[in-house]
Amino acid sequence: MAGKTRMKIGICNELFQGWPIAQIFEYAARLGYGGVEIAPFTLADSVRDISSGKRKEIRRAAEEQGIEVIGLHWLLVKPEGLYINHPEPEIRRRTQEYLQELIHFCADLGGKVLSHGSPKQRTIQEGWNFEEGWKRARETLEGCLPTAKERGVTYCIEPLTRSNTNFINTVEEAQRLVAEINHPNFQMLVDCRSAEANEGSAAKAVRKALTSGHLCHVHLNDVSGRGPGFGEVAFSPILKEL
Repeated sequence: MAGKTRMKIGICNELFQGWPIAQIFEYAARLGYGGVEIAPFTLADSVRDISSGKRKEIRRAAEEQGIEVIGLHWLLVKPEGLYINHPEPEIRRRTQEYLQELIHFCADLGGKVLSHGSPKQRTIQEGWNFEEGWKRARETLEGCLPTAKERGVTYCIEPLTRSNTNFINTVEEAQRLVAEINHPNFQMLVDCRSAEANEGSAAKAVRKALTSGHLCHVHLNDVSGRGPGFGEVAFSPILKEL
């Protein structure tokens, strides 16, 4: 409709374990999806191992089906040993370098969004100072943003459930990080499962994030871990907000 942006609906590739990526694109298009969001660890332990030719092949396979590669999520599952706010500078340096590799990989596939969940690689461990951990995370992420700007990728921080991590659980906490970093290529996303658990209402969390002007992406999932309609979360109020 005039004056409104059409919402795009995508699906995650890791739901189709063992399927070739081209087959996933074909099936997603047949189901009526407009895009696929890719978990890089499903393609290789490190995106450094995915050649330029293979990247072009993946992008071409998506384009042939009319599918948009939305972007990436589950960013730091592999390779092992990465951590955005670890006290050890060398670990943070390697993490920052790999995040920049992910930005390039995302853009090479035609993707526009990095969804940063990866709870195990951001949790403030016992004995760590929270505010120092916050500062370390901010510095790690800030260092990636010139690359994100260069490649036209938006980096989104994802509030997650407290059962998964103690670092950024609410829209307000994500807003704080976005405000401190203050870069157009750093925004937030709302994960409905986490928002229901942490804030009592995913619809209210989406409204709050929209009001902030920094909502870039939404994961529509039920508290059961399944998709919309497969659990108890009412998605109509969420979709009305969007």
